[in-house]
Amino acid sequence: MKIIEKTIISGSASPRIIAMEVTAEAIAQKARPGQFIVLMADEKGERIPLTVVDKNPAKGTIKLIFQEAGFTTRLLGKLNKGDSLYAITGPLGHATEIKKYGRVILVGGGVGIAEIYPVACALKEAGNQIITIIGARTKDLLILERELKAVSGELHAVTDDGSYGKKGFVTDILKELIASAIKHGGPADLSGGDSSKLIGKGLVYAVGPIPMMKKVAEVTKDSGIKTIVSLNALMVDATGMCGCCRVSVAGKTKFSCVDGPEFDAQKVDWDELTKRNKIYTEQEKHICKLGI
Repeated sequence: MKIIEKTIISGSASPRIIAMEVTAEAIAQKARPGQFIVLMADEKGERIPLTVVDKNPAKGTIKLIFQEAGFTTRLLGKLNKGDSLYAITGPLGHATEIKKYGRVILVGGGVGIAEIYPVACALKEAGNQIITIIGARTKDLLILERELKAVSGELHAVTDDGSYGKKGFVTDILKELIASAIKHGGPADLSGGDSSKLIGKGLVYAVGPIPMMKKVAEVTKDSGIKTIVSLNALMVDATGMCGCCRVSVAGKTKFSCVDGPEFDAQKVDWDELTKRNKIYTEQEKHICKLGI
């Protein structure tokens, strides 16, 4: 579990976004799009989930991308090429259902952009037409644009501050696409035709901050488009035993680690998830102030 490469990919932005290539031979052989790993940076550290962004089975390595947002990601960011991680477990979670939808809109916000990349590649390979919307607070936090453009028929970039692409939010673009579809003939579908026909069938797949995914669900609610989100719920053991990552879906309790991480966006209790993800906010602030 040695770090083979480490790259800071967020330019001058802070907190930094870092990409790491790590040896994990068994995971590199078995991981599929949508799955994740859980790692420990050192023997006293907490366990955190990270998506397998890419893999190289021949080298026995996987690629991880993370932002130094909390205690453990900051600790992880201090490690360098040649250092070793204490532990990695995976692949975990259900893989994304890859099939021919026709046309797919992938929506990525912040570090969630990294999570949509392997899914975009797999859906493209399955013969789908890919429309990608990526967004971040500022230009330096907008990642993987070149890689996603290579597998997308259309790519739209937005930033909160207008420093790159269109100023606004990813859901603004999603609204425009759906409005255009309605204008050009009502509830068409995502399964083919020109890019204005974007509702009814097909798929919207979104990953990002919880408020962003909640808004995506609201935007697509009346469109008839199947909408899937990959949840970044808090996790501890990631095997379904601790219950930390539980989420209410269609009124039933599910565990993001073993039942997910992907769920129907329209069935998620977003208010409950938002509250649960803030449980340890004050503790996280306190431990970060202590330094690492």
